[in-house]
Order: sequence, then structure tokens, then C-alpha cells
Amino acid sequence: MQETLSASTEDVLSKKRGRKTVNLNYFAEREELAVRNFLIAETFEEKNKIYNEFLRAPLDKMISSIIRRYKLYRKDMNFVEIHTDTHSFLMTKVDKFKPAKEKKAYSYFGTICKNYLMGQIIKDQKETNRKVSYEDISASIEERPDMIYRIDDDIVDTNAVINEYLKELKSFIDKESLNDNEKKLGYALIDLFDNYEEIFSGADNNKFNKNVILLSLREMTNLSTKEIRSSIKRFKKLYLIIQVKMKN
Repeated sequence: MQETLSASTEDVLSKKRGRKTVNLNYFAEREELAVRNFLIAETFEEKNKIYNEFLRAPLDKMISSIIRRYKLYRKDMNFVEIHTDTHSFLMTKVDKFKPAKEKKAYSYFGTICKNYLMGQIIKDQKETNRKVSYEDISASIEERPDMIYRIDDDIVDTNAVINEYLKELKSFIDKESLNDNEKKLGYALIDLFDNYEEIFSGADNNKFNKNVILLSLREMTNLSTKEIRSSIKRFKKLYLIIQVKMKN
């Protein structure tokens, strides 16, 4: 009775001050119990009922609060998209919560959401850095001799070399015994040379900048620079054979 009176008194005082009453305990004992019941539920129907009745709204509110409080916004995603993605990820981790450890589900879920969002932001930033455009590469690097490959127009025509290389490359991948990284790189090279005019549009036709090629190959294959350099050796040999053949 005392608790009810106290709550009523607080409501009256709140109204007198002209402020709305806000329930801060949106994830209290009822929700903690719902999580435990969700974990021991044996059917999808049971879990779905518990989730919709007791957990969906509190989790929505928790995720919204975390995003706004810590300013965990992601590039190229609006708030609803970030919220939906985080909620979906959280639901894949609910079953890993261990009530026996006497920890609060609220704390566990909050940590999962914060770590996921911060990890995605870091991942997005790395992706942005990895996709740095050719125009962003400084002129000093662009003009370094060791970063540029030139094809001598007096010896062979660029288009002729690329067309011949493409033809041999497709046959090479089909016939040779290549490991997974070499196959990934081989198909990426086919795609790169099939579309080289679009990829290197605006560049001098007599040179291919190694930085641009490397960035393109990394994006296409998800291989590291070291893996690309190791896997490309056999394709370099093939190119040299074709070049000698065409010179002759």
C-alpha cells in the first residue's frame, strides 16, 4: 500500500511540475523472467509468443537508447536500418545468455548491441579506407616509377595484348590445377581485363597504376595484398609467354 501511495504521490508532483511521468524500468524483473522462459521454451510458437508479448518492445527501446546515447550511427544507413540490423543480430545471440551465471539479461544484451555496433562502424571505416579512389592517391606516389607499369606502343598494341591474354587466361584457369586463392584471382583478372576501360577510365592509356589494380583485386577477391602477390606469380608467367609470343 505504501508503494502505491508513494507512486501516486510522485505522479501528482510530476503533474504539478508539468512533466510527463516516464517509466524508466522498461527492462525490469518481468522482462528478465521472460528471457529465462524464452530460453527454456521448447517450441518456436512458445518462443515467439514470449518474444512478442514481453521482449520485442523493451529490446526495441534498449537498442534505440544505445544508438542515440553513444551516437553509434553507421554511414549510408538511416536510423531504422541500423536499429533493425542490430535487433536482428541480437536475436542470434539470445541463446548464448547463461542465467546460471547470475548475470542480468539487460546487461548482456546491452553489451552485445554496443560491441556489434562499434564493430560494424570500425568495419565500415576500414571498407571506406580500402576503397580509396585512384584520384585520392597523391601525385608523388602516382608518378613513382616503381608504381607504374608501361606498355610500349611501339612493340605491341594494348588492346591486342589484353584480348590475347584474356583468351589464354580463361583456358589456363580451366586446364591448370590451381588452389582456391589462385582461382579467385584468376576470375578477378578476367573480370578486371574484361572491363578495364571502365575501371581505368580517365587514366593514361599507356600505363596501369599498380595501386588501382591492387585495390580492385582486393575488393573483388577479399584476399590480402600478401595473398594476391603470392597467387599472381603463375598469371605473370602466362603474361610473359604471351608477350614474347606477340613480339615474335
